[in-house]
Amino acid sequence: MKSLRIGTGAGFAGDRIEPAVELAAKGDLDYLVFECLAERTIALAQEARLADPEAGFDPMLARRMQAVLPIAAARGTKIVTNMGAANPLAAARLVRRLAGQMGFGRLKVAAVTGDDVLDRIGPLRLDETGAPAAALGGDLVSANAYIGAAPIAEALDRGADIVICGRASDPALFLGPLVHAFGWGMDDWDRLGRGTLVGHLLECSAQITGGYFADPGRKDVPDLARIGFPLAEVTENGDAVITKVAGSGGRVSRASCIEQLLYEIHDPACYLQPDVVADFSGVTLNETGPDRVEVRGGQGRPATGSLKVSVGYRDGWIGEGQISYAGPGCVARGRLAIDLVRQRLAEAGPRVLETRGELIGLDAIAPGVTLPDVSEPCEVRMRFAARCTSAEDARRVGEEVESLYLCGPAGGGGVIRQLRQVIAMASTLIPADQVTTRVDMVEDA
Repeated sequence: MKSLRIGTGAGFAGDRIEPAVELAAKGDLDYLVFECLAERTIALAQEARLADPEAGFDPMLARRMQAVLPIAAARGTKIVTNMGAANPLAAARLVRRLAGQMGFGRLKVAAVTGDDVLDRIGPLRLDETGAPAAALGGDLVSANAYIGAAPIAEALDRGADIVICGRASDPALFLGPLVHAFGWGMDDWDRLGRGTLVGHLLECSAQITGGYFADPGRKDVPDLARIGFPLAEVTENGDAVITKVAGSGGRVSRASCIEQLLYEIHDPACYLQPDVVADFSGVTLNETGPDRVEVRGGQGRPATGSLKVSVGYRDGWIGEGQISYAGPGCVARGRLAIDLVRQRLAEAGPRVLETRGELIGLDAIAPGVTLPDVSEPCEVRMRFAARCTSAEDARRVGEEVESLYLCGPAGGGGVIRQLRQVIAMASTLIPADQVTTRVDMVEDA
């Protein structure tokens, strides 16, 4: 039975580059996929593009391509990525230039566009509020639909060696190469479901090879400092073996694969994707050897006809300050510092939308939860943040924390201040027939 090898070069925008190089060099890959786009990331990318028409793609794009292109070109490995973010065409032009500079001018680079639906979402109601997107007015930054595998497969059908997308569904980045390589029909629901399963298992890079899985003493994982990224050996019917490069750090096990299988899945029998409604309820996973897990049993049925849209919008400013207290009574002094900042902001009357005061290491993640037989810590880090309507009001938050050096409880030190604009995310659905994708072969640098 025909098979191919597809690996993960990144699972988020800030992922490591070295494991991708290792995969390219030692994984004997047909395809290397870089999944680098989160929901909020693309809204930030849209803002960057507004400031510079040639910006708006992943800032690590050049570094990643410079690292892997020489190996991929020599071995005939094709690359698929969503690092195009808000500007796939500019990203493709950059990669084309880099390829030429490195002596690989023969490589064909494709840009997939059409996910930007900002001009069509005004009347669509946001899931979070029920209000139409148009109500956001000038605060609306971006609206990108999750497109599927078909345009990626089309780009590969047209001879692309590198395919650069914007907001594609994460599993679709892997499904596209499978559709192209195996000639699957876009109505072959069970194979599309199994291909989506493979993509879902691979999309988060080291999460399935033991990174996020690791929990010392409970789930020990060897050599995390050199963790390898996953690859799949996929057959023509969509069954797969998940593994990694021999000698790389980490571990592929049935347990790590099960954790990833359930990651971000609301209903395993009804995983909504642009191309298919995937059904993982009958999936079986079996360890067939060290770092080898066989995956079988995914199914699928017709897609819903709607596409999710991530909507980015400006939602005020956050001002933040932090200060440390140590020694006897540090918790009481930290709580007093929180009370002082909150009182000062209330008296000054800035337009504060919400506040949060916490002691990092004590109640920052699970406020009100205490562990038995745990004495008071010897140090705490007080953090106070507030979301405000203006940058000026938000800036005041950090100033008030800094004033605690002399005006607050004893022993405070190590103040830092931050100010940032909030880019919030909402979601809606758009009819799939209102989203038209396009594949452009970028021939000139």
